[in-house]
Amino acid sequence: MFPAHWDDEGGRLVVNSPAGDTGLADRLIPGSLAWLIAEAGPLRVRFAVRLEAKEHVVGFGERFDALDQRGRQLDAVVFEQYKRQGARTYLPMPFAIVTGDEGWGFHVVTSRRTWFDVGKTKPDQLWIEAALDPDERHPVFTLELIRGSPSDVLRTFLERIGPPKLPPSWIFHPWMSANEWNTQARVMDEVERSRREQIPVAVVVIEAWSDESTFVAFRDARYRVHPDGAPHRLADFRFPADGAWPDPRGMVEELHDRGIKVLLWQVPLLKARPAPSGQARRDHDVMVKRGYAVRDTKGRPYRNRGWWFPGALLPDFTSPEAREWWLAKRRYLVEEVGIDGFKTDGGEHAWGDDLRYADGSRGDAGNNRYPVAYAAAYHQLLAQAGCDGITFSRAGFTGSASYPCHWAGDEDSTWEAFRASITAGLTAGASGIFFWGWDLAGFSGEIPSAELYLRAAAMACFCPIMQYHSEYNHHRQPLRDRTPWNIQQRTGDSRVLPVYRRFAQLREALVPYLIAQARLAVESRRPLMRALCFEAPQDPEIWNWPYEYLLGDDLLVAPVVEPGAQTWRVYLPRGDWVDAWAGSVYQGPVTLERDVPIEEIPVYVRGASAAELGPLFGRQAL
Repeated sequence: MFPAHWDDEGGRLVVNSPAGDTGLADRLIPGSLAWLIAEAGPLRVRFAVRLEAKEHVVGFGERFDALDQRGRQLDAVVFEQYKRQGARTYLPMPFAIVTGDEGWGFHVVTSRRTWFDVGKTKPDQLWIEAALDPDERHPVFTLELIRGSPSDVLRTFLERIGPPKLPPSWIFHPWMSANEWNTQARVMDEVERSRREQIPVAVVVIEAWSDESTFVAFRDARYRVHPDGAPHRLADFRFPADGAWPDPRGMVEELHDRGIKVLLWQVPLLKARPAPSGQARRDHDVMVKRGYAVRDTKGRPYRNRGWWFPGALLPDFTSPEAREWWLAKRRYLVEEVGIDGFKTDGGEHAWGDDLRYADGSRGDAGNNRYPVAYAAAYHQLLAQAGCDGITFSRAGFTGSASYPCHWAGDEDSTWEAFRASITAGLTAGASGIFFWGWDLAGFSGEIPSAELYLRAAAMACFCPIMQYHSEYNHHRQPLRDRTPWNIQQRTGDSRVLPVYRRFAQLREALVPYLIAQARLAVESRRPLMRALCFEAPQDPEIWNWPYEYLLGDDLLVAPVVEPGAQTWRVYLPRGDWVDAWAGSVYQGPVTLERDVPIEEIPVYVRGASAAELGPLFGRQAL
């Protein structure tokens, strides 16, 4: 028996740093490098880099537990944690930005699992541990060190792994969604209600549209089964007049006429429970026979090990043939029905080092990359169809910045989840995920209070994507929809509709600013929604205000994240700032306290832009 042990010999660590910059490379702590050696060879590598006393560490992908990860332990593995994520995340990255007296950052160049001890065990040391390729007897492992400000570090990182892509401008208008809108009539009723309430909407996400067996056919559609798994076209389907979706194309055309884009829900799975029948059975057989599914070590199709859709087949997007087969079955939705993108949910189901992909990679290297390949495949479909569309993904990894857009996943309607979601947006942005949103005020469980809903709506008005959504509740009464009219009815608070309307209309007014700032964000590689460390990395006070952020270059936002607040303290970093609502002028750095009526969120305009942006915030009669 050969027990695994740590040894200072076993492979080679390559530390890449800017040319001629020995200072960064010197951060590697002498004697910390070790290799976990088993009988077959090295399994892991670990080493430590020095942390200075005043340094803060931001990034590691989308994180829910803290903006500054110093003093914490975490890993970088794609994980489906349903609500209350804590240290888990759908969208990790082995990348972080370090601020302090000298700015720098690092990228652990691997898609395998990595672990980080960010000064928790030893306050002055950041320990990095990573899994290795077990087939390599003498592995070479690379750590990239980058010097510069947070903006410099992020720019360099994105230029190396793939730049962010600019999404179409329609994403910046308000969105609406609910999982129980599972008929054409219900979708159109909710859209019409929004119009009657003078609440603008430009995107509808329809989750419960498909048979949830093929995830290709509309529920209630009638069609002939294709035994060979060949794709259907729109003409192959008949939609009963009394069915759930009597005229999908007509519905999309009407929504387009109203200026509304349509996204349809997807998961990269073919269900196995209950046993599939009809087209799903044939597609299952095709995936197995042709090897279109991800496999295990014995060459058998991998069966989903998660709690969600257990036993389902997982398409292998690293196989060009499998990818094209999967996409071809959805092509009619874009080319003929006219949908504008897909909510690419559920990219977290590749579990286990034993998985095998068509490109030759194993699960240890391929699983974290799976959600990136998933979104990339659907972007390929949209591009081939000539559609300027998007994906709206929950999971991701290094490289996801090139495939917008993303949202923060599942949360309850609590103040704690509200704060965690802001943290998620700021850390995602610091990792290159610029076009991000969340289910404002949470999507799951009992509805939020009127106060929470409106404070969350105010914050969502000032983040890259503003949308509400709600979880399936088996159509039980009373409804748990997060529409402002349902929240008003359920809570009995008459302020909900007028205040939400005010923020939705303000959001519409902000769209030109957001379009311009999105373009600048992509060009400069600076987040659209950015933590204060991008504005004032040398200012130690900013770390006491982890929920404040900038939206673009000229708007500083300080969300109210505690219940019952009548006043709110705000920190303004160096510069000239103007209260967007009151017009008061301040010279930062300064801490101030202002009243926060429910119809306002503390927002401050950079002084040079106050004349242009100030009129958008004129007081309106409710």
